[in-house]
Amino acid sequence: MLSQRQVGAFIGVAVLSALAPLGARAGGFAIGGDAGYYDMTNASNSAKAVFDGSSGGFAFGGLARLDLGTSFFAGVGARVFSKEGQRVFVAGPDEPSFPLGHPLKIRVLPVYGLFGYRFRQDADLVPYVGLGVGLTSYREESTVAGELTKNSTSKVSGHAVAGLEYGRGRLRFAVEAMYMMAPDTIGLDGVSNIYGEDDVGGVSAVGRIVFVP
Repeated sequence: MLSQRQVGAFIGVAVLSALAPLGARAGGFAIGGDAGYYDMTNASNSAKAVFDGSSGGFAFGGLARLDLGTSFFAGVGARVFSKEGQRVFVAGPDEPSFPLGHPLKIRVLPVYGLFGYRFRQDADLVPYVGLGVGLTSYREESTVAGELTKNSTSKVSGHAVAGLEYGRGRLRFAVEAMYMMAPDTIGLDGVSNIYGEDDVGGVSAVGRIVFVP
């Protein structure tokens, strides 16, 4: 497993590439804004318990990208998922959950660097794939008997993306699916410990508006 320092170095290289001087924009510099759905697939039982049967919700973020030659690209991005639920009691993995009435807010924030490949670069519809690593921040806030408690951690995460981008002008549109792994972010206590889930990663699907300066 990569250390947080190694991941930081990887993302730093990607940042320097993606935010290179616009004199290099002949290579294809672009920025984009994302909105879509995130599913906490790798901890779905825990998510469904605290979110009243749902394991995901709205997510948004953005990406900066620089094409490297005719097909390869480097990029940096971030995506935020935040949702409110409540703390629950679960006696065992096969037992029902009982809401305790204590508000709980969860936020998952991955920041990542990507290297990828764009197929048919000069076409109107361009498929692409990419792999990368990042740092994923996980935060919980809950209120019990009027007292607010906060817990947070940051862990190394892995990312894989596949998408389609449409257009050749300054304004383009894309759809993208991402799978993320962020192990060891939860699982020490609470319902995640009962279910044996330690990874807040999962699948997200977003639409993207892309601007090419």
